[in-house]
Parts: sequence; structure tokens; C-alpha cells
Amino acid sequence: MAADSDPECEVFEITDFTTASEWERFISRVEEVLNDWKLIGSRVGKHPEKGEYTSGTWEETSQEINFADFKFSIAHHYLKQESAENDCRIEPEEDASPLGMQDLMSMNNDFPPRAHCLVRWYGLREFVVISPGANCEAIISESKCNLLLSSVSIALANTGCQVPLFVQIQQKWRRLYSGECQGPGARTDFEMVHLRKVPSQYNHLSGLLDIFKNKIGCTLTPMPPISIAIRFTYVLQDWQQCSWPQQPPDFDALLAGEVGGVEFGKLPFGACEDPISELHLSTTWPNLTEGIVVDNDVYSDLDPLQAPHWSVRVRKAENPQCLLGDFLMEFFKLCCRKETTEEILGKNSVEEDGKENSDITQALSKLTEPTAVPIHKLSVSNMVHSARKRIRRHRRIEESPLSNDVLNSILLYLFPDAALDKLDSGDVKFTQHSPGRNTQKDKDSEDYAFCNQLKSAPSDSLTYRLALCMCLVNIYHGGVRAVAHLWQEFVLEMRYRWENNCLIYGLAGGAPDLRCCLLHQKLQMLNCCIERKKARDDGKKTEGATERKRAGPEVVGPPVGSVEVSPGKSWDSWSDSEDEFFECLSDTDEMKEETEKTPNKSKAEGRLQPHGKLTLMNSHEPLYIPITQEPAPMTEDLLEEQSEVLAKLGTSAEGAQLRARMQSACLLSDMESFKAANPCCSLQDFVRWYSPRDYVEEEVTDEAGRTIVRGDLSARMKIPGNMWEEAWETAKATPARRQKRLFDDTKEAEKVLHYLVVQKPADLMRHLLPCVLHASFLKIKDEESTEDIPSVRKTIQQVTAQASKLLHQPSPDIKKLEDVINQMMSLEAVIARARSLKAKFGVAGPEKDDCEELERFVSCLLEEPEVSVIGAGRGPAGNIIHKLFVGSQRLADCSDEAALLSPMEEETAGVTDDKKAVVDFPAPAGREILLRTCVPRPAPYSKALPQRLFCVLTREEFRLAGAFSSDTSFF
Repeated sequence: MAADSDPECEVFEITDFTTASEWERFISRVEEVLNDWKLIGSRVGKHPEKGEYTSGTWEETSQEINFADFKFSIAHHYLKQESAENDCRIEPEEDASPLGMQDLMSMNNDFPPRAHCLVRWYGLREFVVISPGANCEAIISESKCNLLLSSVSIALANTGCQVPLFVQIQQKWRRLYSGECQGPGARTDFEMVHLRKVPSQYNHLSGLLDIFKNKIGCTLTPMPPISIAIRFTYVLQDWQQCSWPQQPPDFDALLAGEVGGVEFGKLPFGACEDPISELHLSTTWPNLTEGIVVDNDVYSDLDPLQAPHWSVRVRKAENPQCLLGDFLMEFFKLCCRKETTEEILGKNSVEEDGKENSDITQALSKLTEPTAVPIHKLSVSNMVHSARKRIRRHRRIEESPLSNDVLNSILLYLFPDAALDKLDSGDVKFTQHSPGRNTQKDKDSEDYAFCNQLKSAPSDSLTYRLALCMCLVNIYHGGVRAVAHLWQEFVLEMRYRWENNCLIYGLAGGAPDLRCCLLHQKLQMLNCCIERKKARDDGKKTEGATERKRAGPEVVGPPVGSVEVSPGKSWDSWSDSEDEFFECLSDTDEMKEETEKTPNKSKAEGRLQPHGKLTLMNSHEPLYIPITQEPAPMTEDLLEEQSEVLAKLGTSAEGAQLRARMQSACLLSDMESFKAANPCCSLQDFVRWYSPRDYVEEEVTDEAGRTIVRGDLSARMKIPGNMWEEAWETAKATPARRQKRLFDDTKEAEKVLHYLVVQKPADLMRHLLPCVLHASFLKIKDEESTEDIPSVRKTIQQVTAQASKLLHQPSPDIKKLEDVINQMMSLEAVIARARSLKAKFGVAGPEKDDCEELERFVSCLLEEPEVSVIGAGRGPAGNIIHKLFVGSQRLADCSDEAALLSPMEEETAGVTDDKKAVVDFPAPAGREILLRTCVPRPAPYSKALPQRLFCVLTREEFRLAGAFSSDTSFF
């Protein structure tokens, strides 16, 4: 007793590892998973509605469990039903059959077209499957199979789970399952037979009925009726009697002859092969009994034309070759290349020829290098033209990727204004009406919004047309070499237009549109430079002519105020000259000269118009709005560079002051223009015009008692040493035309041209990719509008949103862009399938009276996995399907193809002839027979329970999937 009172003796807990085997641990783990998923006890649910297995949502939950060191995956598959939560609150009836047993007898979801194989074979709405892990070997030996089945049985009994539980055995490709379902006083065993060939005695309904009767072993007389559901599936693979709707493009017209804007302005569309490979017709007899139908080895009543229910599904060709998809993918592949233009076209095209340099990018540097070459040979125009000649001479030797005819056709499509008279090439008339000149109405249009969404370019712009040309050139005219050749010619054209003051056709005026792609912004920037240069040169010519008229013939020399131009000649004249070279005066020298010539400071200059009724504070003279310089246009990369420079100045006082000065260049210019236009002005006058909110007016009473309005600068304007005061003190009265330019168009144009020259083909393709995607989306939307496919419209919106998100990033993810292109290819394939089906079912035929019904039928074929045929074999769709099979059979049986041309009315008229009807269809590719009944088992006095046998008979497979229930209380 003393030992018993010892506290240490009370610890009697001993872990004995010998009592729990790996098998027991496995059973315990299965039980834990069933508990975690709340599959314990009886379950209540509503009866599945007709077709719910197809239209409903199936969900799956899985976990990994181990049997010793062998991994298994346990998965729970179930149909998500809307009222499942409410049904769970209802108390189940005592001794009610499990839902799995009830589903065995349900006839609402026989032969579901899209479901797990166990759902099709057993009609279950919920089940659990235990299968070997991903890298584990199959359970082949009989002893291991029995061990797993015993584990399942014990786990179900211990937990009271009424959900059917299956174990996958043998190789996975065989899809063999064994399982069990336990309920109160009943158990259902799921068994399966799988053979490669169909035994001859079981190749018909009568033989399968014998198997079923022998298995259930019912001794009752008469035996309860057996319900029979039969489905035969016929496959149509030969479409030769159907015309293919896709007209192949005329490739010869693209490779030879005249290539006009129609060809280069459009993208191809459609499949190069039939995207529908097979049509599967399923004829179903949903509810038969043993005595109604005869099907044995001698005779069969199962005529497909007499089947009460027809359903059709189509098998799609895997990855059909489509024209637009090929264009997109080949264009996208160029984005991943790394070669430069010189490496692609060969070094001879841009290397020296003798002692002369043909590199266009070095044209300006050659002007300043010490050289023995005469000055008149070193003009920019001369360098560019000699380089162009040399490039073309080398290409003639090495055979250019693009022929002259094709290249000229492309350039004429890109620059239609080039067809005008050369003397008028610099005129603005054609650019004012160019398609790129978007009005406000166009900007608000859907197309313009779509362009901004994709960060592309307007569909009537030069950039957009260039992208389409690059697509076609890449496919039809030599790939990347032709692309590099066209790009080089395009850059030469840009330089020619800059030097000759020719506005670029197809670009909107004004500053670069930051909502468009960077290449489009660069071309707009170059156009801005050309506009400024052209306006400046034209203005100087006009001003010079006016001054000479006023001064008379005796006055010789440059006119007063002719700034930024060399005396005697305009830029337009000296830049193309090969005889003389003039130096330009600097801005400082010209300003000094101007000061000496115009000593009267009070003279107003650069006035635009009076500013309403406002007068100057210090006098009663009107306040004039000055002529100011326009702010410098900028592209997004220049804005980013400027932001980085300003950010690097730091947060110190000196950095902040320097940042303010850099940002106030435009303010200083406007102040100088204002002072020149209003000689007696003050800072208050400038603020009243430039920033009215910073001039505060209030009503006050003067000494005489009158109410007057007085104004003063705002608080921020009165801060001592603020930027506005400093700028006002610094500003001199200088009109805009004599100020230093805020926007140096010459410098910016050369920067843009250099940017274009150094672009590799891959960089160019990345710049143009948004435009190509934009054009492709428009093409898909246009093609879809004629077919009216809801799923395509929905997918277009999703893919567009995805592409928009990617293209607005500074460096889009190439892999994700490839996914977008693949989705667009899928959309093209869907539209091609729709056209193929419409052609096969004669939807477009004007003689059809049932076009609307056939159109709905075709639309459903695209959207749904399986479509019922209204009227079965006697409906409009059924008649067409019957004709398709008859034509295919005649082609297979007759060696004379001319027989296909004979009319088919005779065949369709004799549908009552059994012998002829059988010939109309080939042997069924698959037969499915479902047998079920409810009989007492294993003894006559046992409870009547559901019995089911699903039979699959094909050329390569014979499968029997049986569910046999037995009474565990009365046996």
C-alpha cells in the first residue's frame, strides 16, 4: 500500500508503439479527414433536378495521407447545390437511405456530357476517392487492393459516414474503382469489370440483362421490372460534302502585282483548316423496359432515326492554324530577337564606301570634324542623300529584302501625300485633312477611347498603319530582314521631311499625346519640330518682305527683328545648299544688336489683344495680353528624365531654389513678353492676367463713405523673396520673338531622329505591339459582330482589360503578353468554328425556313458541351445531320464520287424503310446501356434496395460498372 501511495506510481501512461500498426494509423488518418470535412452521419439533400449535373458547379477538396511510406491522395467531389445549407438543418428521417443509394435510381441525370467518370457511371452527386499519389506506383496486387477496401469499410463503419468512398486500383489509365457506401441496415458495393474487347455473348442488350439478373440473384416471381436507358453514339469525321466557308487569301496578289492600301490596311482572319474535326451524334432511349425493346445477336429494334432523343456535340480541332493568330505570333517572336539593323542587313549597308562616310547618324558630327573635304560637301542634306544612294547601291548588289515595287507601294500607303506634286509637298493643305487630324468628335469616339485604353495609336494614324505594314512584311516579304529594311527606309523618310519642312502625314497636331505609345509620341514630337521650324521660316520670309517694302529699295541688309536666322538666307535655303555656308548669329549678339537699334524702351511690342476692360495699375492704359512662347512639348520618356533630374537635386534649400529656377523658365519667358507688351506694368498687373486667384479684391469704404473695390496680391505672393518676385526683377522687356527659345526644335528633332535610328527591330516591334493588338482586337470585334457569339464578347472585354493593364506598365511582361495573344488566337478559333458550323448546317442559306432555330442550335453547340436536337431525327437540325451521315456513308461505300452529286431526297423520303435507315448510319462508335431495378437482396425477405449496372461497349473497351446493394439487417 505504501508503494501505491507514492505519487510517482500514479503516472501509469505508457506509449506502446507495438499496438498501433501502420494499417491502423492509415484507418485513423482516413477517419480524421472524414471528420475534418464533416462527412460524418446521415446527410439530407433535395432530389437533383434534370440536367443539374451538367449545369451545376462541381467542387473538389483534396489532402494527402500516408500508408507507411506510400502516399495517397484523398479527394472529396461534390455538387454544390443552392439549398444545401437549408437542407442540412432539417432532421433526416430515421433509417432513411443514404443520398448515394437514392442517386443510383435517379433518372434525371443519365449520361451527363461533362462530369467525373464515377458521376456518369453511378449517377452520384457526392463521393470520396482515395488514389495513389502523383509519383507512386499503382495498386495492382489483389492483396493490397483487399487491404485498402478493408480500410475503407472499417473507416466508414467507425465514423458513420454515408458518403460513397472509392479506391482507385490498377493502372490509372484503366479508371478502375472499387468502393462502398454504408447506411442504416444497408450496404452498397461498387464493383467494376474492364476488358479490351467485348465478349461476343455480351455484345447486345439481352446478354447484358443476363449478367445483371445473375448478379442480383433475385428469386421473386414475377421479378420486379428492370428499367433500361440506352445511348448509341455515332461519329461523323468526313466533311468533304460540305463547302469550307473560309476563303484563302490571295497570296500571289501580296507577293506580286500592285500592292495597294486595301491589302496593307487589313489583317487576315479565319482558320486555314476546318476547326471542327468531328461531330458526335448521341441517340438516346431514356426509359425502356425489358419487354418493349429487342436487341440480340440476330435482330435489333434500336434504329437511330426512331430514337426519341438526339443530342449532338462537336469535337474541336486542336490548335487549328489561323491567319490572324499566325500574324500575331510571328510578330511577337520578333520582340524577343536581339540583332541590330546592321547585323540583320549586313555591315555593307551602313559602312564606309571609300573615304566617304555613309552613316546617317554621324551626319552632324561630320560637319564639325576637321577635314579636307570642301565645306559645301558637308551639309546635312548632302550627307543624308549620299548615304541613301550608297545604301541602295549596296542593296542592289546583295539583293534587297524588299523589291522596289513592293517598297514603293508600302511607302505610298504610309505617305499618300507623296503622290502629290513635288512642288506642293511642303504645303500644309494635305496634312490639314490627313486622317490623323482627330477632331474633338473623333476623340470622344469609341475607337479613340479603345486606343487610349491599350496605349496604342489612333486607327487612322501613321503609327497604326506602320504596325500593319510591319505585320504583313514580316509574314509575306522576308521576315526580320524585310522589317529592318522597311524601318530604315522609314527613318530616311522622316529625316527628309524634317529637312524639307514637310509635315508628317497622319499625325494629330499639337503636343505629343501621352495616352498613346511612345513611338507615336516621338513621331508627334518630330511633327511639332517641323511645324515650329516651318512656321519660323515662313514668318521670317514674310517679315523680311514686309520690312523691305517699308524701308524702300535703298535699304539693304537684314530686317529688324529677324532673330535666329543667318543674315541673307533662311534655314530652308542654306540647309540644302551645296555652294555656300553661313554662320548663325548667337542670341546674345542679336539681342545686343537689337538693343542698339531700338534704344526706346517704352515702345510696346508683341501685343496680342486687350484683356477685356482691365487697365494697368500705374496708368490708365489698357492691359494687353502678350504674344508668348508655347510651352515645350514633351514625350513621356522626357518627362520621366526631367522628374529624375529634379528629384536628384535633393531637399536642401539650394536644391529647392535650383529646382524652382528650372521649373520657372516658362514663367520668366511670359513675364518678359508681358513687360514688352505693357511697358509701364507692375507685378500686380501680371498676376491679374496670369494668376487671377492670387489677386484678391475686396470692397472697402473710402474717406468719403463710398464703397470701392480694392485689390492686392495674395498672401503667398507677399512672402519676401518668393520665386515670382525674383523672376519679375530678373525679367527684361523682351518680346517672345526675340527671346531664347523654350523649345529648341532643331535639337529635339535630331534627338528624335537619333532615337529612331538606333532602334533594333525587337525594340521597334515592342513599340508597335500595342498597335498590332489594337488592330487585332478591332478585327476580332468586327468579325464577331457578324456571328453574334456572347461568350466571345465577354472574353474580348476580359482580354482587353488584361492587355490594357500590361501595356500601361513601363516594361510589360513578355510572358503575360504572350498569354494575351494566345487568348486572342482562341477567340479567332471560336469565331472560325461558328462559321464552319453555320456553313455545315446551312444557316446562311436563304432558302431555309428554319434559319432562326438552326442559328440557335449552332450557337448552343459553341457554348454548351452537348446540345439536344429539337424534334430528334425529324426536326430541321436532325434532317441536316441525317444528310451529313448519309453523304459520309455514300462516300465511304461508293468508289464513284459522282454519286455524291445525286439528289438526297430519295434517302430522306424513305426513312421508314428499316434496311435503308440502318445503312444511313455507320456502326455506333460507342454504346452505353444503363440497367437498374429495386429488389430485395440477398434474401427474398430482405429490404428492397437499388441495384444498378452501367455498361460501356466500344471498339477498344468493354466496361461494366455495377452498384449492388444488400440488406445488412435481414440476410
